[in-house]
Amino acid sequence: MVVKSLTKLLLVFLSLALMTGCLFRTRSVTTKMSTAPLKQASLEDLVNTLNNNASKLQSLSANVDFSVSTGGEKKGKVTDYRTFSGYVLVRKPDMLRMIGLVPVVRNRMFDMVSNGTRFQLSIPPKNKFYVGSSQKPPAKRTDEPLANLRPQDIFDALLIRPVEEGSNEIAVMEQSTEMVKDPKTHKDAIQPDYVIQVIRKGEHNYYLSRKIVFSRTDLLPHEQWIYNEQAQLVTYAHYDNFAEHDGINLPNVVEIQRPVEEYAITLEVTKLLTNVALRDDQFALPQPPGSQLINVDQKQNTNASGQSSAAFSPR
Repeated sequence: MVVKSLTKLLLVFLSLALMTGCLFRTRSVTTKMSTAPLKQASLEDLVNTLNNNASKLQSLSANVDFSVSTGGEKKGKVTDYRTFSGYVLVRKPDMLRMIGLVPVVRNRMFDMVSNGTRFQLSIPPKNKFYVGSSQKPPAKRTDEPLANLRPQDIFDALLIRPVEEGSNEIAVMEQSTEMVKDPKTHKDAIQPDYVIQVIRKGEHNYYLSRKIVFSRTDLLPHEQWIYNEQAQLVTYAHYDNFAEHDGINLPNVVEIQRPVEEYAITLEVTKLLTNVALRDDQFALPQPPGSQLINVDQKQNTNASGQSSAAFSPR
């Protein structure tokens, strides 16, 4: 009887507390949602858009402005380099050439060529000529940002690869959100988006290979996250200012971040031609006479006098 009386008393107390608001507090939550009109798409729609766009593009020639920064938490500082202009040539399946020009005088600051397996990098102001693998990280990092980057990383970020549906890759879709500037208020707002997660078959197991984020306002890929088989984020790319070129949607601004190596490079297109005929000799880069050869796949390089070489950044 005593237990029943205590139980009834407790229930009465809880009822009174809930009625008077003693046990809870209501807080207003204001969620600013984007007012932009949104489009609908299925997983199949997005994969087809991505693959069709990739299949149409076989080569490109672009005039670009480069912005480069190096450093981060590991180095404890970030160095921003002066913006400079240059050229980018791409020919599928894996040919890439990047040329940077010294501001004002427009002499060549650097010239890099890759065939997907090996690369050559010439830096005339320093009389250096680097060679190495296009994909493997350098055996020993240098103070030269260009010698530390891998052309294949630039290639994969610059041109979003198609999804290899079948035995190699599996694509799944997630409905997510992103923070954008509201088109009416120009303030931060939440906007739904689509995320395509690409699961790839590795040497041992399947792993998350890429995440491609599609904007719901235009159904175009505005972000790409690339991972290695150890689930480590190796490349983040952001795409903006899309324009159509001969039926191909391409971004005019590509920002590429490499968190492991702590460098970022942004390419802003000023002129672009697609599916142009590019010759083999446009991807040939012989070593300039008298330049110092440095193999970045080797832990130590020596110059003609037998002393270890030091690399440095063009400014």
